[in-house]
Amino acid sequence: MSLREALRAAPLVEDVPGMHLLAVGREWDVVRVCADIGFLALSQLRAADEQLGPVLYDRPGNYLYFAVPTGSRGTWAGLPVHLLCKGSWLVAPNPYRCGEWFGGWCELPDDERLTAPEALRRALEQHQIAPAPQPEIAAREERQQWKPSNAPVLMPTSDASPRALLPRSARHRS
Repeated sequence: MSLREALRAAPLVEDVPGMHLLAVGREWDVVRVCADIGFLALSQLRAADEQLGPVLYDRPGNYLYFAVPTGSRGTWAGLPVHLLCKGSWLVAPNPYRCGEWFGGWCELPDDERLTAPEALRRALEQHQIAPAPQPEIAAREERQQWKPSNAPVLMPTSDASPRALLPRSARHRS
């Protein structure tokens, strides 16, 4: 069953119109990745003309969900992703009735195509965010103590009087 057919058969979420509750893990799994990395990977997959399955953008959660074939669990080791498989559920909008508050489908679930796990892994590996370098902290004895003599001196850059450089609200009227 394609994702599109699953959406048609899925029950509606009672409190949110147009949203369906999809059971994951029968014919396809879903890889959840943060939107920042996910959009970069999606762009690369499109540019490389890779086969793409349905891709869902969850704006409130800031995630992208890629539909992949079942059985790809080992493919995602070491990546900042979460695999939703058998026993998982996904809240997804009707492809043609989605409010902007949710996000929506970046790639519509039109047929039985799914994103190739190996291609998605390569794209995600290229866009992993490296940990930020830790700033060097100077030892206490190396820190220079503040003294009036080493305080920065602000010099006016124009010939205007210092009073003219102040905002109007700070000027006193004489």
